[in-house]
Parts: sequence; C-alpha cells; structure tokens
Amino acid sequence: MAWRLLIDRDHVGAAGVAVILAVVLLVGLGFSVLLGLRGTSPGKAALGLRVVSDATGTPIGVPAALLRQLVLGISTLPTFGLGVATLAWTAVMDPGRQRRGWHDHLTHGIVVDVRPIPELVEEAPSGPRHIVNLTAMRLVPAPQAAPVPTPSRPRTRTPQPQQPPQPPPVPPAAPPAAPAARKLQIGEPLVAPPSIPPTAPPPLPPAATGPPTAERTVIRTDGKVLARWRVSFDSGESFLVEGLALVGRRPEPRPGEPVRHLVPLRSSDMSLSKTHAQFQVAADGVLVVMDRGSTNGSILLRQGVTRELAAGKPTTLVDGDRVRFGDRTMTVAREA
Repeated sequence: MAWRLLIDRDHVGAAGVAVILAVVLLVGLGFSVLLGLRGTSPGKAALGLRVVSDATGTPIGVPAALLRQLVLGISTLPTFGLGVATLAWTAVMDPGRQRRGWHDHLTHGIVVDVRPIPELVEEAPSGPRHIVNLTAMRLVPAPQAAPVPTPSRPRTRTPQPQQPPQPPPVPPAAPPAAPAARKLQIGEPLVAPPSIPPTAPPPLPPAATGPPTAERTVIRTDGKVLARWRVSFDSGESFLVEGLALVGRRPEPRPGEPVRHLVPLRSSDMSLSKTHAQFQVAADGVLVVMDRGSTNGSILLRQGVTRELAAGKPTTLVDGDRVRFGDRTMTVAREA
C-alpha cells in the first residue's frame, strides 16, 4: 500500500525516490557500522570472511568502513558494473599477492578467511627400518654341524666252555713256519674288533672377504634427522627454536610448563596480549604454532593467503610462513 502511494503507474514521485534513497543509505550505514566494529557483514559472515586492518589485525573502524562502502556503492550502479570489474582487476593484480583491491589499499584493510583450520592428525613416527644386505649374507659361511657319533657295538663276551682233561703232553714236533696272521685258538673268547670312530669332515675354508669397505651396509639407528627452525620478529629478535616458546607483552608459563624461550615484545596499540601464543618443534620435526586465547587473535600469512588461527588448536608452519601476533610479525625459516 505504501509503495502504491509513493509511486504511480506512470512515473515515480519525489517522495518515492526519497524513501528509496533513505532506505538504501540506512542499510548501507548499518552495514558500514557492523563492518567497522566487528569486521564482518551478513554476507561475509555466511562465507566465513572478515575485514581487518593490515597492520593490527583488528577491525578497520567505522570511518574506514564508510569510505570502503562508499567506493563500492559508487562503482556498482552508476558505472553499470564497470567499477566493480575494475576493482576486481586491481585485486587480481595486487603486487603483494594478497588479493587486495584498490578499495582495500585505500582503507588499509585486508579480507581474511576465519573458517577454522581442519585439525591434522599426526601419525606416530615409526622406528627406523633395518636394512638387510643380501650380498653380505651370501658371503657368510654356513654354520658347521656337529658330527653325530656312530654308536659302537657293545662288546659281548661268550661264556668260556669248560675244557675237558688234556692228555699228557707229547714232545712237540718242529714248529711250522709262522703264518702271516695268527689263527684264533679254540677256547679263546671271541672279541669284536674295536670300532673306529668316524672322523669329522674337514672344516670348510673361510669365505673370501673383500677389502674393509666392500659390501658395507650402514644401518641407521638414530632415525630421522630433525630440521632446524629459525624465527625472526620485526622487532629484531631472531633465534633457533629449541623447545617451547611463549610470545606476548609479558609472557608467563603455566605452573610446571617447561618453557625454553620467553619472547617479550612491545605493542604500540596494545593489540598484543600478555601471553599471546606459543610455538615449538614437534616430535616429527615440524614447527607448530598455537594461539593461547589472545584478545585480537593470530593470523597466518602463507603465499599471499591469510588465515586466522583458532585458539587452542595447533597449526603446522612451513618455510616462508609469517604469523601476525597483534601488531608484531614473526617470519619462519627452515635451516636444515
């Protein structure tokens, strides 16, 4: 009914135009205030996006949000979409590879993805595999089997028969020639000849071995060599990570927490929390960072793409990553 009263069928009245402009301005003003204070709008919240300052990581503020919305509004309807296409082209050609358009550079803002990073399940490192050198095994002589003794026949003694009474001795005749082998006399016990134990086979000659360096196999027992990670801050601090490190304005460890590095940093706008975040080298040699529930959060910059870190969830870093803690930036470098 109100639409029919303000707009006729033939022409649009001045009151109708004023109402339409007032509604558009009111909606744009509401979106600008929401974008400046919370860094988001209904559309960006549905897509998981957020507009923050490129220097502090906090919302850009209401004045900058009004200027940003004004530029987007002028480049939409009055230019028949050519302005929006131009802004999109400037975002694609961003020299910093962060896809920031001209309106983002004008308001010192950057669009970040605030969707939670999926948690990676780290596999338990397996032990080093042993290497078997088959060539060396063929050169090792086979173990010699112990000779099995042949059981000897037990000596049996036949019972000696009782000799009958002998006749009186007769003078012996000339003794015959000695035979080659003595014959067994009657009445002597039969004794089996002693068994000859089997002789053990001669030992095999030792296998020919090459020089000390031939067919040598080195078995690694120390496992995987861990990498060395160096972190550098824009305030000048730089060190190799050798344990748990805490970063913040005045970082303090929890009771019983084994902290190796405490990195106190200055914050010009107080966007850095007292104990902002932590990082350390994991058991598999990767560098892991985790936000410790800071007020303004932590932002990961990787190859021109920004992502906000979820508090309490560790995130794996790679060589060349940058992490923004409030108004301070840490650069990661792998040295080995």
